[in-house]
Amino acid sequence: MAILVTGAAGFIGSHVAQRLLDRGEVVVGLDNLNDYYDPRIKDARLARLMRNQGFSFVRMDIAQRADMEALFATHRFPRVVHLAAQAGVRYSIENPHAYVHSNIVGFQNILEGCRHSGCEHLVYASSSSVYGGNAKLPFSVEDSVDHPLSLYAASKKANELFAHAYSNLFRLPTTGLRFFTVYGPWGRPDMALFLFTKNILEGKPIDVFNHGKHRRDFTYIDDIAEGIVRTLDTTASPDSHFDAAHPNPGTSSAPWRVYNIGNSRPVELLDYIGAIEKCVGRKAIMNLLPLQPGDVPDTMADVEALERDMGYRPATSVVVGVERFVRWYREYYGV
Repeated sequence: MAILVTGAAGFIGSHVAQRLLDRGEVVVGLDNLNDYYDPRIKDARLARLMRNQGFSFVRMDIAQRADMEALFATHRFPRVVHLAAQAGVRYSIENPHAYVHSNIVGFQNILEGCRHSGCEHLVYASSSSVYGGNAKLPFSVEDSVDHPLSLYAASKKANELFAHAYSNLFRLPTTGLRFFTVYGPWGRPDMALFLFTKNILEGKPIDVFNHGKHRRDFTYIDDIAEGIVRTLDTTASPDSHFDAAHPNPGTSSAPWRVYNIGNSRPVELLDYIGAIEKCVGRKAIMNLLPLQPGDVPDTMADVEALERDMGYRPATSVVVGVERFVRWYREYYGV
């Protein structure tokens, strides 16, 4: 039976769908192909997937309840990878309703579809942004995440709470993955690596927030896709050691889990830019700016739980990952 991958024309979704297809799965991809960023790259990602015999595509908005009910009634997906969402921390400040529409209403429709169709496991995208104002590094799934700094982060925290309620009430196995700054070929044009590479090649300035003092746990897309597939294959189950008197925020007496998926080796933004400069062969013209509202200065993932339960730890270095991205960018845009 088919696996549903939402956000299949997106950066992460297209890579996950391809990895599932490569191992012989049948995949139904769903995407609304909106214009949050240039839809031409979404079309190109989708065209690559459409070359696979086991892939079919549905253009649909996850926030449309009737359409989603019909989709789940027709296919009764045994497993679902939910990656469709309105992304972006800064965009959420100016467009809050878009996040409620997609990340809250849309996620509710996914949960209802899974509940009523007998889904065996739902894996969904959370985000490292849920750690918000936490200063302790590395970020652990056992840490409290009650202080989000952006509406985007709040929507992802809400997803984890909604999922827990469904896991508790309806015994729906759900696993949330907190992604840490994903990058690589076919990436989003609104993200730093894409923007930096484009502008450096064109001799244009790049905006560097927090004067480049950010430290980010950059995680390569192939590592992310592998982690998602491994998680999908490992159905969430109740924690037999869960103590309600001293609850662990990362587990539950319900079949619910959350995991960090990151490189665990944070890199300062200026060093990241340096890696791009080396690959491009040009120096960046930097417009140094203060920290933006909603941004977190540093991120670092504790991935011990992922390694323990999935037998997997992301490993691609920034030097290797950036080189692969720049090579893809030059080939894709012919520059």
